[in-house]
Amino acid sequence: MAVKTRIPPVPRGRIARWSAAAVVGALAGLVIFELTRIGGRGLFITAGAVAGVAGVVLIQIYQRSARLTEVKVSLPQVSQLTFMVNNESRNVAWKLFVEAMTRVSTQPLDDEEGLTREALSSLYGLFATVRDTLKSSRPSVPAPGGQTVEHLAIKMLNQELRPFLSKWHPRLRAFEQARPDAPESEWPENAACRAELREVQQRLHGYAMGFAKLAGVSDPEAMAGTSA
Repeated sequence: MAVKTRIPPVPRGRIARWSAAAVVGALAGLVIFELTRIGGRGLFITAGAVAGVAGVVLIQIYQRSARLTEVKVSLPQVSQLTFMVNNESRNVAWKLFVEAMTRVSTQPLDDEEGLTREALSSLYGLFATVRDTLKSSRPSVPAPGGQTVEHLAIKMLNQELRPFLSKWHPRLRAFEQARPDAPESEWPENAACRAELREVQQRLHGYAMGFAKLAGVSDPEAMAGTSA
């Protein structure tokens, strides 16, 4: 018995795209053909006109990508700041938002959950990633009356992450070296470290929301799973 093979229909959207591509290709071929028939002065005039149109299009694309937009961000314990961002700085802000929101730096760590050492290592990782992201990106051009995304990132590093890590990392390391077989729960300062970690987390959450606003994220709280 013969087996019939059913050929799935091609989606209409795909057919439309193929048709449009065929039309554009035909027009491009026609233009190239006509250009090959032009000689002398006409060829230079036509080539100059095409180059001029292409230059205008490229300039418009560059201006749209480089155009600065004013964004106001409120930070914990800091008055509202005004930032000037373009497409490139929005991309940097998006990377920093993702890094901040996917680490222990902003995720709750209850007293009976996780390890303080893992939390400190995560914060160290965040510090290194933010620094590397800034180093690999071109610095934003400062605009009058506005800060840049680098200002917000370095502020987070120097005013939040660095002081906390400088205080608690040596203390926990000293306990681990003195009592290598002891559980972390026996560290006398474990509760105090976690309490301060929660305070830092709240402020880092504010920085993360600031990065989200600079990146143009529409609903960062819902994305982070913290909205009501």
